[in-house]
Amino acid sequence: MTRDAGTELDVLVVGAGFSGLYLLHRLRIEGFAVRLVEASGGVGGVWQNNRYPGARVDSHVPNYEYSLEEVWRDWTWTERFPGRDELVAYFDHVVDVLDLARDIDLETRVSSARFDESDHRWTVTTDAAASYICRYFVLCTGFGSKPYVPDLPGLGDFEGTYHHTALWPEDGVLTAGRRVGVIGTGASGVQVIQELAPEAAHLTVFQRSPVMAIPMRQQRLDPAEQRLAKSGYPATFRRRNASPSSFHDIQRLELGALEVSDAERVAVYEEAWRKGGFHFWAGTFNDILLDERANRTAYDFWRDHIRQRIDDPAVAELLAPTDPPYPFGTKRPSLEQNYYECFNLPNVDLVDVRRTPIETITPTGVRTVAHDFELDLLVLATGFDANTGGLTAIDLRDRDGRTLAERWSAGVDTHIGMAVHGFPNMLFLYGPQSATAFCNGPVCAEIQGDWVADLLRHLRSSGHTVFDVLPETGPEWSAQLALIADATLLGRTDSWYMAANVPGKRRQLLNYPSPSMYVDRLRHCAADGYDGFVFGSA
Repeated sequence: MTRDAGTELDVLVVGAGFSGLYLLHRLRIEGFAVRLVEASGGVGGVWQNNRYPGARVDSHVPNYEYSLEEVWRDWTWTERFPGRDELVAYFDHVVDVLDLARDIDLETRVSSARFDESDHRWTVTTDAAASYICRYFVLCTGFGSKPYVPDLPGLGDFEGTYHHTALWPEDGVLTAGRRVGVIGTGASGVQVIQELAPEAAHLTVFQRSPVMAIPMRQQRLDPAEQRLAKSGYPATFRRRNASPSSFHDIQRLELGALEVSDAERVAVYEEAWRKGGFHFWAGTFNDILLDERANRTAYDFWRDHIRQRIDDPAVAELLAPTDPPYPFGTKRPSLEQNYYECFNLPNVDLVDVRRTPIETITPTGVRTVAHDFELDLLVLATGFDANTGGLTAIDLRDRDGRTLAERWSAGVDTHIGMAVHGFPNMLFLYGPQSATAFCNGPVCAEIQGDWVADLLRHLRSSGHTVFDVLPETGPEWSAQLALIADATLLGRTDSWYMAANVPGKRRQLLNYPSPSMYVDRLRHCAADGYDGFVFGSA
């Protein structure tokens, strides 16, 4: 369905992932005229687009789903960590149960948006010959919607096939019996390597820095056990949405790693390791991301357990170095099932591109300073222009005609990770400077979505038609995140948390690392009459 420019909405939502779908549902309940547009051909956000082999979520269910009873009541998962296809089916279920399809326009990519000062409305244009006029404009593009392809000389000359993991063809790619190269060992790299290693004729992995992957502990789920567990789901979801870690069953101890004996510390680590998932990252001691000595105990435990699984000592040193290349947990740990065993296979080679950098992509493969690697298929597991890329890709103009990309060219400034001065009546969810990557997706969607619904209801009841945020709010919020980066070990690592994975971006902490503290800030903002916001009327 398309909309003419003359069709006016209270709210236009962009993006059909967890945040966008929840907000559409929530605002309809509040009686707002709302519509959602989505660039791809289906719902699910990143899960609609991530079709690469092995793609699956790294948060276990029932944490990774909405807390809405009408949704979970008749839904049953098959795995603890669902794969991409099951996640897409879940989102289709959500749309059906909540009757959302009638207010969603698929294959509709927003290209630009302008705010009209005279009537306090946005005019939003798309590449689908559709335009929208709305009072409020809410972007739910997420933190991983714009793939990042590094500047690799010669990439366009490669005569084989190459694909970014986030741009994988719908009909798949032939990998069996081919010579495959994978550049990148983050989350998608780990997953695709596990799938391709057993079937490729030869697999070459190009690693810049080792990933500190931790055990997933995948398991099949029994439908009968899930049905029994659902009697406790209301309490489960209350704990989840109130938990400091945004998981109902993962809590850090109120103890430091150096406050206990060696035996007690190892026992805590062993239990978290046994549970799998993010327990070893977020469910041990409270100083792992604060104190270098405490962090080293976690790293040494991780290193020793990983090296036991790798046959070649030289390869083990590359994958799990004696000394940490960065503090444990300051990059988002990937979850693995048999990643390290892949490097014991005779057809898998590991190339350290810090020691032997890539010079160029040749027509027949990859050339480092030391060797030419002949390839049929090149996989770019190089991540995203995280946090900001989905927003700055749109031609969004402020009151002075400057684009958001221009405004953020020297660094990101937001008010509580949801608004920017000079962009009235515009909000974004699960984006830069909110809890985002440290907050479980559906939890953040529900908390921020409820907060936005309350804000818009407040505007309606008070007779206001426009809001903006004060100019000082952005630098003040950025300064708070900078203090957090300095007070923790996060600032010590070049990660996408720190906007350090894309050349040209200012190095700064772009994710608030404490979901509970972030939620407290949102509550205080609302309780104080939405401090930092200014309201007006036509």
